[in-house]
Amino acid sequence: MINTIKPLKSASSLLMLLMVLAGCSVAPTYQKAEVTTPSAYKEVQASSNSSNWKEAQPSEEVARGDWWKIFADDSLNEMEVQAMAANQNLKAAAARLKQSRALRQDARAGLFPQVNAGLGANRGRAAPASQGLPDNTRMPTSTTYNAQLGASYELDLFGRVASSIDAATADTQKNEALFQSVQLALQADVAQAYFLLRELDAEQALYAATVELRSKTLKLVQTRFNEGDISELDLARAKAELATAQSESLGLARSRAVAEHALAVLLGKTPAEFNFLPRPLSRIAVNIPAGLPSTLLERRPDIAAAERSMAAANARIGVARSAFFPRLDITGSAGYESASLGDLLNWSSRTFLLGPLLSMPLFDGGRRQASVDRAGAVYEEDVANYRQTVLNAFREVEDNLADLRILRDQTQAQDNAVQAAERAAKLSHVQYREGSVSYLNVIDADRTVLQQQRIAAQLDGARAKSAVSLIRAIGGGWDSRHLSETTGTKDSTDTVTTSDAGTRTHMAKAD
Repeated sequence: MINTIKPLKSASSLLMLLMVLAGCSVAPTYQKAEVTTPSAYKEVQASSNSSNWKEAQPSEEVARGDWWKIFADDSLNEMEVQAMAANQNLKAAAARLKQSRALRQDARAGLFPQVNAGLGANRGRAAPASQGLPDNTRMPTSTTYNAQLGASYELDLFGRVASSIDAATADTQKNEALFQSVQLALQADVAQAYFLLRELDAEQALYAATVELRSKTLKLVQTRFNEGDISELDLARAKAELATAQSESLGLARSRAVAEHALAVLLGKTPAEFNFLPRPLSRIAVNIPAGLPSTLLERRPDIAAAERSMAAANARIGVARSAFFPRLDITGSAGYESASLGDLLNWSSRTFLLGPLLSMPLFDGGRRQASVDRAGAVYEEDVANYRQTVLNAFREVEDNLADLRILRDQTQAQDNAVQAAERAAKLSHVQYREGSVSYLNVIDADRTVLQQQRIAAQLDGARAKSAVSLIRAIGGGWDSRHLSETTGTKDSTDTVTTSDAGTRTHMAKAD
């Protein structure tokens, strides 16, 4: 009786020890890499004296919403919906996310026993030497039938399976963030391509008006030439100016066609399936609350993806380290085996096998250490990539804040330049009709008007595209409920409101 109890106690002790070890993990504790975060954006501080800029405290828990609706443009709204439904790059990103989720499920399968069934037959003849008989002994040929149910399970002693699951989970979260990043990039690309197309339409409208004006001027010059008031030189100059305007207008038409084709592809269409009627861009002015720099780390999907990549690399260090420790696999099988197919399922033909296997390589020439070193180096690379992604994010926000601030002032100055140029052109035409100035003055004044008007149209386009770029740089829309919490006052400007899944996204219009 005593001899029976001792083995049972030893087995119970071993089992308890293995259960304790199963809760161990050799993976390093994950900590998000530290990054330097400024207390405020440089450009927000530079604009702090202006009431146009207001800070917000965006929240990652609040849905970003359809941020493009701040532009109150039904055509843009429709295109964004089309792109989200048909863009192939977005579909590819969604497929990558599905792959990642499948890999996570594959890793989680290691938590459960693996069960399989088999049915087969073996026919063979043993060698005489294997049975201890002379080499010339005639051995019979036999057939064996078997039906078995097998199972295997790895007891996760040092967290190899758990670390693999952690790594796969972090990879899935990274791909979810990358999908959001691709989605946000697509939305921004559609908006920018749309505003570029409308900017080119505005420039073409200017050229259409210029061609009409120069055609009328040519008629006037032709009449004066026919009457002998002027030389043929003025007539040739008028014809040259008209032809130049027509040529430059055709150059813009070529650029517009390329822009239209690019927008069609973003919408998941061939250029032949898409036609955008000319619609000159009017001035769009929206002020974007950039929020606090610290919130940028949670709002930007590319930053979230870089951080999750870092977490996955940290978990894989644990997978590599676990190779230094014993691995316990419990395998077993049960079934039937018989020399006759008819007797296969008889109770007397039953068979079973159960056996744990504790294994650990003793010498591998440094392969396991190399795996650990590689996993550590990958983690260091991901830390550097994460910090660089954060730096790039701050730069992009500052760039676009500076763009909007300077473009606002530049647009005002350009408006003054256009007014002055138009006044000068009007006076030059009057003086030319009176014969007090040469036609060169008229040509120079008209060229200046067209140039200044084109610059103004391009600035309007740049301002709209910079607004889109800033929204993309800060990670999408935000909830205006946080505006009053930060500023302590109500926003007195007009607001444009959109709804998405029960949340509201506000953005302040410029004065």
